Amino acid sequence: MTRQTAAQAPLSQELLRKVRRIEISTRRLVDEGVAGEYHSVFKGRGMEFLEVRPYQPGDDIRSIDWNVTARMGTAFVKQYVESRDLTVFVVVDVSGSQNCGSRTILKREQTAEIAALLSFAALRNRDRVGAALISDRLELFLPPRHSRTHVLRVVREILSRQGHGETDLDAAMPAVLRNLKQRSVLFLISDFVETPFSEALKAGAARHDLVTVQISDPRDRTLPAVGPVPVRDAETGRLAVLSGKRWGRAYGRRRQAQHDDLLRWTRKLSIDHLELRTDRPYLSALVSFFERRRKRLQR
Repeated sequence: MTRQTAAQAPLSQELLRKVRRIEISTRRLVDEGVAGEYHSVFKGRGMEFLEVRPYQPGDDIRSIDWNVTARMGTAFVKQYVESRDLTVFVVVDVSGSQNCGSRTILKREQTAEIAALLSFAALRNRDRVGAALISDRLELFLPPRHSRTHVLRVVREILSRQGHGETDLDAAMPAVLRNLKQRSVLFLISDFVETPFSEALKAGAARHDLVTVQISDPRDRTLPAVGPVPVRDAETGRLAVLSGKRWGRAYGRRRQAQHDDLLRWTRKLSIDHLELRTDRPYLSALVSFFERRRKRLQR
């Protein structure tokens, strides 16, 4: 079955139930305050003039409209409202490694939940939402829109793509950025495992407000300290039998070095980075991220 026909295949009842469950759970989190947190840390393009009103004690004197004040003989101030006109765009890694999960949830399922939560928060704030699915190339591009059905399609596409192929963010991101015409808040969601990413980060941060969201599983960085351990590469399908005692430390050091490199690049490019783990509830980590971003923007 080709990638195109697989994406067009009829949806199973199990998949529809998953989409509905994710919609219910993430919209509840939005209702419980995530939407407000989102609004406070992702600002629109600026402020638009609304009206003038009589001056009140405590108003900033810099907002006084001196022309109206002179005509009326009493002080009036200008009022503004935020012009959001904001586009939120979610770039999702759907490669083979997303099918991994050593605890209660696959990385692909948690990715779908995070994408849904961010998208519904954007909708609540009247922002447009778009998405792209990538592996070592652009798999699907969904232009930004403002509708619930569009967000549900994003979730459905993530869940229905049975992860395949290798991850190459540097190879896939240029096609995404060519199609994304407007400046956006760009969420790049991936496990960032065994993939080149430096060029993707530089290109994304050059024009967009880029946020990296790393979905991590305990097995991404450790092997059981026993042996022999059968290991299958989720992206290539290759099988190997390794000694956990012999290779565990080297494996952990390599993965840790890659993680440290990701953090180094995000700091260098002033990119906000959020790590979410499959073995821990993600809501508190997401709220803490919002708080850190707000403090940074207020400096």
